[in-house]
Amino acid sequence: MNEKINPNNKQLNNPLHGVRLIDILEHLVANYGWEELGMRIKIRCFNSDPSIKSSLKFLRKTPWAREKVELLYIQLIQKNTPDRR
Repeated sequence: MNEKINPNNKQLNNPLHGVRLIDILEHLVANYGWEELGMRIKIRCFNSDPSIKSSLKFLRKTPWAREKVELLYIQLIQKNTPDRR
């Protein structure tokens, strides 16, 4: 069997594949609100005059903060996804 390796197969188990940062942020704000989000991830853009625009700008420039946001998003969607066993 000569199956070609599809580069998209690498992303099959990646819960962030195809999800934009703005969608992640809006989902977190809708579920937690800015105040709780700021308590969970202590960064100024969530605690001082928060907005989607300023948060996106900061997260795009700051890999460690983006990783924390993505991890919280993954935890939230896994918690809200029923187990398929």
